[in-house]
Amino acid sequence: MKLEKLKYNLSMRIIISGGGTGGHIYPAIAIADALKKREPLIDILFVGAEGRMEMEIVPEAGYPIKGLWISGLQRKLTLSNLMFPVKVINSMMRCRSIIKSFHPDAVIGVGGYASGPLVKVASRMGIPSVLQEQNSYPGITNKLLAKKALKICVAYPGMEKFFPKEKIILTGNPMRSQLGNQTSRQEAAALFGLDPDKKTILAVGGSLGARTINETIRQSYDLLKDRNDIQVLWQIGKLYATHYLETPVAKLSVVRPSVFIDRMDVAYALADIVIARAGAMTISELCLTGKAAILVPSPYVAEDHQTHNAMSLVKLGAAVLIKDSDAPLKAFPEAIRLLGDAYQIASLETEIRKLGRPHAADEIAQIILNIAQPGQAS
Repeated sequence: MKLEKLKYNLSMRIIISGGGTGGHIYPAIAIADALKKREPLIDILFVGAEGRMEMEIVPEAGYPIKGLWISGLQRKLTLSNLMFPVKVINSMMRCRSIIKSFHPDAVIGVGGYASGPLVKVASRMGIPSVLQEQNSYPGITNKLLAKKALKICVAYPGMEKFFPKEKIILTGNPMRSQLGNQTSRQEAAALFGLDPDKKTILAVGGSLGARTINETIRQSYDLLKDRNDIQVLWQIGKLYATHYLETPVAKLSVVRPSVFIDRMDVAYALADIVIARAGAMTISELCLTGKAAILVPSPYVAEDHQTHNAMSLVKLGAAVLIKDSDAPLKAFPEAIRLLGDAYQIASLETEIRKLGRPHAADEIAQIILNIAQPGQAS
């Protein structure tokens, strides 16, 4: 492979594989951006799963992507499950073709359906690989690939329970550079049409939304209707916009509902407390911005990894956890209680800020560059 690549003698080449959710895709793009910043001539190719969101988001970020016919296993017997072995074989053949054509110096798997076949085939072909695990409880793909990877970049301590200790590097999760922007509270309030002097609760459930968090805000009407000292910035999400935009709470002057918040850096700048799910990237954003948070883990994700993520913070006094089933009645009253407790807010902010790692993307980029050059992987 290396001799064959000498005939082309082009810039360093890296394949980044994985996707399926924003929690996999945006870290991957952050890594690609960091690689470009270090090596402007580097050639980066993404490999994702056909029909998944990475096939749109990655090209919008300026990177080429090739798709695999691959999907995950369902928890019940379905036609998709029966086709799974065929998809795996097809994807591995496609990966071999991609690698032979692109001649990568290294590959990185960020989790998700496409990551497994690509990293596995690359390892068989002698291409060094790095894994990036966003969660405190790793997905099955990265667990299976760990033996072949040279380095495993993780976001939480204690991951030697799942991966070989000598391969683990604690880097944190790579984040969008936008979150490093410095926005004043006054500027943030002006952007959303809110009052900079009022205490602000930010409620977010991801781009698609989270029913439980939306129900939490919907059921807060009686707690908000007579309050002039508190305001709510509420991201409803695309799946739930039609229903929740018409609810009485969305009509209150102290509530600013939005289908999607594009400038999360500005939203965090205004927030005094955040009510959110406990996905890996949400937690990384909270750590980076140092925000007090009430975490409501989704019970519907693989291996209940959001609860594991949230508990990692709760044990350090860095967040409050409320179960999904309890949140509609308990999360908002807890947010109001916290807003009245300046000492606990300050403590939560201090502890969660200690976990922030703003240079994660740069660290991971350097690790990849090191393993892509013989003799530099240690």
